[in-house]
Amino acid sequence: MCTTSRRQAGFTLVELIFFIVVVALGMAGILMVMDVSVRSSADPLVRKQAMALADSLLEEILLKDYADPDGVGGETTRATFDDVNDFNGLNETISAAGPVFISMPPLLYGYQVQVAVAPAALGAVAAWRVGVTVSRGGESITMVGYRTDY
Repeated sequence: MCTTSRRQAGFTLVELIFFIVVVALGMAGILMVMDVSVRSSADPLVRKQAMALADSLLEEILLKDYADPDGVGGETTRATFDDVNDFNGLNETISAAGPVFISMPPLLYGYQVQVAVAPAALGAVAAWRVGVTVSRGGESITMVGYRTDY
């Protein structure tokens, strides 16, 4: 009689437990990375919207006259702002009932807009230095431009 021992193919209980632990640790690491990326995924959107809003407002301001064309100061609404300096000191959070920013898209509600206009000299040329800051949450974007009297 000849007896041969056959080994069965498969995994032992220790190997199976080790495999489960390794896979669980790998999944936990992947989920932690995904959690961090999902939490910060809105930041680029807020930054892009703030940049677009600041750029748009800066362009609007720089297209206004250097000096008050009608000589009447104290314009209080965006529709009546006719020169660069009318925007000076603007500090508003965009909302449905904002005093300056009306009819803005609801996606922009909550953005804080600040404008500072100060005299500047570019060589021998008088100019206004216009700074537009748009912020929301922890994001803040500042854009600066100059308006000369040409």
